[in-house]
Amino acid sequence: MEYTTLGSTGMDVSQICLGCMSFGSEEPWMLDEEEGREIIERAIDLGVNFFDTANAYSDGESEEILGDVLADYDRDEQVVATKVRFPVGEDTPNASGLSRKTIEQELDDSLERLGMDTIDLYQTHRVDPNTPPETTLEALDDARRRGKIRHAGTSSMWTHDLVEQLRTSEREGLIGYETMQNHYHVAYREEERDMLPLCDKEDIGVIPWGPLGQGFLARPFDELERTNRGDPENFHNPTPEYERGGGKEINERVQELAADHGVTMAQIALAWQYQNEYVDAPIVGTTSVEHLEEAVEALEIDLSASDVAYLEEPYEPQPIIGHE
Repeated sequence: MEYTTLGSTGMDVSQICLGCMSFGSEEPWMLDEEEGREIIERAIDLGVNFFDTANAYSDGESEEILGDVLADYDRDEQVVATKVRFPVGEDTPNASGLSRKTIEQELDDSLERLGMDTIDLYQTHRVDPNTPPETTLEALDDARRRGKIRHAGTSSMWTHDLVEQLRTSEREGLIGYETMQNHYHVAYREEERDMLPLCDKEDIGVIPWGPLGQGFLARPFDELERTNRGDPENFHNPTPEYERGGGKEINERVQELAADHGVTMAQIALAWQYQNEYVDAPIVGTTSVEHLEEAVEALEIDLSASDVAYLEEPYEPQPIIGHE
């Protein structure tokens, strides 16, 4: 395993962050506690020390499973990140958003589910247009002062929104966002226009979600529809969105380089992330120990400058995806 310093937090994290959205029972493909334990424990064996979840993942079950497993390990060695914004269960008044009330009650619930006194990285899951940045940042600042969180991060948003939030932190002397969890992979690179240069300038750690394009970069284009996620009838099928930005040719080039290197397509897509100057640690979610091990093995793949240029060349601008 290789480690990196996460933005300005000073925390050393594995170059792979294990995404925990697949733990729970909300969807048929999710893993129960026993299956989730196998993934988490194998990740720790492989040197992963960075875990990302959210209060809304499977209505809190993901946090519970992660917390139960990590309770058997040295807490000081792990970096745990979770999020707040969307409701756990029914979206009743104050169950979602980024108001002080929502943040305080959801933070306490997350701490209880995780079985922890302090969360290393507490992230706002998306922008809340109904709450002023000052209100959210004051609540997060108080949480840090109380020892309930160590650092604050955020997720996909417009660059101007992040600028406003950073300047509010500076002006009011409040906690600032030190990480950005955004949508970014070789077939979706709109973040390179403004967001990633801003993160680089402000020393904000970048931990992309969906580094395999929700499976788009993990198998040949003509096989995508054979999977549940790629089924054209599936509302969450990402293929049409990524295809329009030169994605089909990028998919073919990932497949070609995978054959040249004797590895999987997913490993090539992850190697592109690992070597990316903007990226600290992509968030890798999996329901398979085998795929987890392949993700770690991809750290050893050395893409040449010409390989990277070949992968990136077909890309075309496309509409923003992932801010909702």
